[in-house]
Amino acid sequence: MPLEFDSTNTHCSALIEDVRYQSLVSEVVIVTNDATHMSEAQVGGKSVPITEAEAESLLTRGARDDRHNTVVE
Repeated sequence: MPLEFDSTNTHCSALIEDVRYQSLVSEVVIVTNDATHMSEAQVGGKSVPITEAEAESLLTRGARDDRHNTVVE
């Protein structure tokens, strides 16, 4: 599910089950889902699965990166 950014790139939103969740990009936290080993963005109080490209896009706009590596060697 793609994230959408407003024209100023300060807000983002995601549509999940016909409900739109919105947040200031500066308040978005990117985390790791340990069960799926994928990145998720916390947008408007909802965990949204995102691609690594979307994670990088959020980071360049000011989101916080709280991801961690789930691979154990």
